[in-house]
Amino acid sequence: METKTIKKIKKELLNDIKRLKDKKGFIRAGLPGYDRFFGRDSLILSWQLLDIKPEIARKTLEILIQLQGKKVNKFKEEEPGKILHEHSLTPLSKKTLPYPLPYYGSIDSTPLFLIIFSFYCKKSKDKNFIKKYWPNVLMAVHWIFHFGDQDGDLFLEYKRKRKTGLFHQGWKDNFENHLKIQPPVAIVEAQGYEYLALVEIAGLAKKFFNDTALKNSLLARAKKLKSEFNKKFWMKNEKYYALALDENKKQKKTITSNPGHLLFTGICHKDKEKLVIEKLFSNELWTPYGIRTHSIKEKDFNPLSYHLGSVWPHDNWIIAQGLKKLGYKKQYLKIKNALISAYNKLGHIPELYGVVKNKLVKIPIACHPQAWASGALLSFVF
Repeated sequence: METKTIKKIKKELLNDIKRLKDKKGFIRAGLPGYDRFFGRDSLILSWQLLDIKPEIARKTLEILIQLQGKKVNKFKEEEPGKILHEHSLTPLSKKTLPYPLPYYGSIDSTPLFLIIFSFYCKKSKDKNFIKKYWPNVLMAVHWIFHFGDQDGDLFLEYKRKRKTGLFHQGWKDNFENHLKIQPPVAIVEAQGYEYLALVEIAGLAKKFFNDTALKNSLLARAKKLKSEFNKKFWMKNEKYYALALDENKKQKKTITSNPGHLLFTGICHKDKEKLVIEKLFSNELWTPYGIRTHSIKEKDFNPLSYHLGSVWPHDNWIIAQGLKKLGYKKQYLKIKNALISAYNKLGHIPELYGVVKNKLVKIPIACHPQAWASGALLSFVF
């Protein structure tokens, strides 16, 4: 029997999603500042709600396919097969952006698109959907091979192509070099996304098209990627994965939440999974209200910053999916209960919040509702 508290949370979170739903069927990222369509956000929300509202995933995938990159356009950072970072499908209300829309400056939207496409197809078993959009899937795979990895080292890397574009293009994106990494940047979580995307699409290629050649090609790359990744990103002294590789292929030895995203992808060697989880739940990153984005031991740590020490519900939710997949039920429940505690303290679940001396602190710039924050908690309690 559900408690009244859980029923109340569900109702309010569903209302958050309803408030963010556009008439065209997509879900806007957040209010008031991000009332637009974002590739990364919409895909993660689709994943969060796949067992609750699978039609959101279908609509999101269809819109992203319609807007998929068709040519090389440095002005928009567009490339063939690439999935966009941001667009506004409705008129902007007197907002000026530093780049034209649609804008494609995202390193992870494309592998996430492939992952969620596969997740949705497995859920829906819609063969017509798979066959109709398979050419778009192949375009996205081609982007990974030929544009995402331009130097041929197997890693996805980004470097902005216009001065007013995003400097960092992973989920901790920014117009400034707040992560202090010189591009091209191979951000850690994008490598895990690439790995799982290759494995998932290999499975679809074999099951629905009996394309053994494509399957073998994708799995061969995935195998090499996993090996190289665990060699190049693992920090032996810290017993943790580096945040990124920089322009010189040197590790950015910052302790962050980002490697937690690897747990659901399968890219980690087994002997490293437990060490990653131990670090995530150490005093460096863990709080009573979730995992911080940035270690308290880092010189630039700030518990109230956007990416350098705050707690993000969606970040925690992604980490929790890996814990669940690997059988770490206790740790999974710790994150779930931490987010519920944050909701109960704040009366809602915002985009992000701070934790200072184990006390929850509101961050004024945080959006509410924010789609992937509400989706994270909704997935936990449904």
